[in-house]
Amino acid sequence: EYLLFFGRFHPEKGAHLAIEVARRAGVRLKMAGIPHDEAYFNEFVAPHIDGDAVQFLGHVRGAARDELLGGALALVHMTTRPERFGLALVEAMACGTPVLGAAMGSVLEIVVDGVTGYICRSAAEAAERVGHLAALPRRASRERVESTFSVERMVDRYLDAYRRALEQRLQIG
Repeated sequence: EYLLFFGRFHPEKGAHLAIEVARRAGVRLKMAGIPHDEAYFNEFVAPHIDGDAVQFLGHVRGAARDELLGGALALVHMTTRPERFGLALVEAMACGTPVLGAAMGSVLEIVVDGVTGYICRSAAEAAERVGHLAALPRRASRERVESTFSVERMVDRYLDAYRRALEQRLQIG
């Protein structure tokens, strides 16, 4: 069992908070991604990488990415600023993996608290939730993605948005 940080290594992505969550919970952390901000990576992430409690995997793609996401106890997504859309959350949930996410931005729209993961206000709260992750039905995460974020569903929502925009334009014009 392991927690997973998956994304760019940048202060706003919260890799340092993922390390704190894993440390507090006493669970291994695997970290995959590209050091986007090298100074941040070198100061706040690299000193914690020991190959055991904290493992750095670099950039992971394709089937290896899916296996990594699907094998995680949870994706730790403790961003430090609101994101418009967290693709990593949807990718993890598509693999049946719940999310421990910061209570801001798209996390609030993507994660169903207590069903597909937990929405957390701090690293301490996220660490407390780790012990509850096994009780979450992994199928619920997959079903959430299928019902809300599938290609078909997204296309339907785009078409609805375009239709509304055209209707508004015709009313104005």
